[in-house]
Amino acid sequence: MSMPHRAVHRLENAEALDKVAEPVSSVVQRAVQPRLVRNLLSGTNTGHPLHPVLTDVVIGAWSMAGLLDVAGGPDAEPAADLLTAAGVVAAVPTALSGLNDWADTLGAERRVGLVHAGANTVALALYAASLGARSRKAKALRFAGMAAMGISAYLGGHLTFTRGVNVNRTAWQQGPEEWTPVLAASELAEGEHRTADADGVRVLLYRTATKLHAIAATCSHLGGPLGEGTIENGCVTCPWHGSTFRLDDGGIERGPASAPQPSYEARVQNGRIEVRVPPPGGQSDMAGEGAHHRKARHLPTRTPAS
Repeated sequence: MSMPHRAVHRLENAEALDKVAEPVSSVVQRAVQPRLVRNLLSGTNTGHPLHPVLTDVVIGAWSMAGLLDVAGGPDAEPAADLLTAAGVVAAVPTALSGLNDWADTLGAERRVGLVHAGANTVALALYAASLGARSRKAKALRFAGMAAMGISAYLGGHLTFTRGVNVNRTAWQQGPEEWTPVLAASELAEGEHRTADADGVRVLLYRTATKLHAIAATCSHLGGPLGEGTIENGCVTCPWHGSTFRLDDGGIERGPASAPQPSYEARVQNGRIEVRVPPPGGQSDMAGEGAHHRKARHLPTRTPAS
């Protein structure tokens, strides 16, 4: 195990961090409860989390300021200051969206995320302080800020690419392309819901007087069990973090989810409920979703081997 891996492994197991992480997380969770706030900071209406997009703005601005500090000379100082200021301004919504995402984590992810946020705070403070400093001191503060930013970026990459935080948990699921029996029709009464297996994919079934609904039973946000959620007004709410999806098409009504649930066609045939992935053009477009997302719903995906 490399030195960076060992360091992150120690952070993941540093239970002392929980004494700070738990109360801070509780405060953030209360602050983001309003639907408008939750959807905005989660990127619910963009199709993927908001935080990674905003980090590119901050990292890009501060990195280019550092490049000008090294190679630009005295004439480049105004441009370096402008880039620094742009990064400081962009860091505020970036931090808010990051806190929103972090508040849903637990255990190792929460501990690493806390240090990630701490390093970002240090970087922001150093870059902000550089704006009122003289040339040589301003450069020194920016270089120190870049070091803190580098540590934070490494931890953020670990959270996303190693721990899978905020990765769409349904991305590799592939439902059956042919009609597949999943449950006896007599086992699902009107107004009831059940989860069933469809060729290795867990599907949530809900029956009304006029229609059978079928969507993926694993929440796209962090893998919560939608079968244990509440169903109301044609929507199911995840019991873990409150993401709410329309049963009719899997579209999102409330974050923190930013990827819609895969939805399936369902019917009763010979006393059995059958489901299949909708063929292209075989089901109405998801209400409120863009053309890109409508097309993406029908793309086949694969479930990784266990």
